[in-house]
Amino acid sequence: MEPDRWPDVTAVVPARNEAAVLPSTLPTLLDQDYPGRLEIVVVDDSSTDGTADVAAGLGDGSTGPGVHVVAAAPLPDGWAGKVWAMHTGSTSDLARRCDYILLTDADIAHPPDLLRRMVGMAECRDLDLGSVMAHLRAITPFERLLVPAFVYFFGLLYPFRWSNDSRRRTAAAAGGCVLVRRQMLERIGGLKSIHDQIIDDCALAASIKQAGGRTWLGLGRDVQSVRGYAGLSGVWHVVARTAYTQLAYSPIGLVGTVVGLLLTFLAPPIAVVVTSVGLLTGAALEPSLTALAVGLLGWGLMSFSYIPMTRWYRGSTLLAVTLPLSAVIYVAMTLDSARRHYAGVGGGWKGRTYGR
Repeated sequence: MEPDRWPDVTAVVPARNEAAVLPSTLPTLLDQDYPGRLEIVVVDDSSTDGTADVAAGLGDGSTGPGVHVVAAAPLPDGWAGKVWAMHTGSTSDLARRCDYILLTDADIAHPPDLLRRMVGMAECRDLDLGSVMAHLRAITPFERLLVPAFVYFFGLLYPFRWSNDSRRRTAAAAGGCVLVRRQMLERIGGLKSIHDQIIDDCALAASIKQAGGRTWLGLGRDVQSVRGYAGLSGVWHVVARTAYTQLAYSPIGLVGTVVGLLLTFLAPPIAVVVTSVGLLTGAALEPSLTALAVGLLGWGLMSFSYIPMTRWYRGSTLLAVTLPLSAVIYVAMTLDSARRHYAGVGGGWKGRTYGR
């Protein structure tokens, strides 16, 4: 279904040193086949690589929507960098006059009909926030091992069905592509209401849901992140930047999460290996077979639950059996996230780090 009137939309792109990726992503916003009015605001957040010039040049060569480059003021105390850049764009004159604001990262490439679909769904379903989790790059071996697991674990923390149910408190969004109704954003006090949040997308969704708004989150293969992770270190940085924040900086939450992950995902394969060795070395048959069966069942069930995500990322079904290894690496990244926090170099955005 399509609305009788297509609302005005302003896309806000926070950009800090994004000159390398904007030529691959900004044209996908300029090429939207949206029937209504679309304006694009690129917020240059103290870039040193010519981001503003690249954005302006791409806009000058386009016959589509206008590109307006805005320079963000110096980061105020207590603000997270990305939120400050988004706040700058969402309070610009263009954004004040529109019906919806599309918050999208500089490294996200959109299909031509993305905005038409999102606005149409928001209007027909009366959504105040709609979000699509972009298809992350998974090309290198470590990306194939860890990226599908990242989305899988995200879905365990924030079940999509619960997040999309107005009767439940669970709320989530994916910051790469978030369409928010401007009136609702103003009702919650704008992005100032989440000014210090590093996990800004989920914080925004929670604020809107608490205010009585309706939210929706889905997966999108055609909404793509063009940024790679440069092997294990790249994925490690992304996760360690926010993992302890996700646990509300709680030592008890950290211990519970680590123990829970290890018991759930590591105990079954350990049971399989230990009991197999025991059987080969003459251990008691009946208890060993029971432990082996329980271990195989647990490992099989977790692998079965992971198969849809490995297929979503076009990986082999056999990759599902590596979930325990991915879980152990995520445990290590979570512990490192806590270490960084207590060392005063916690989560940040584009070269900025935030202390305790």
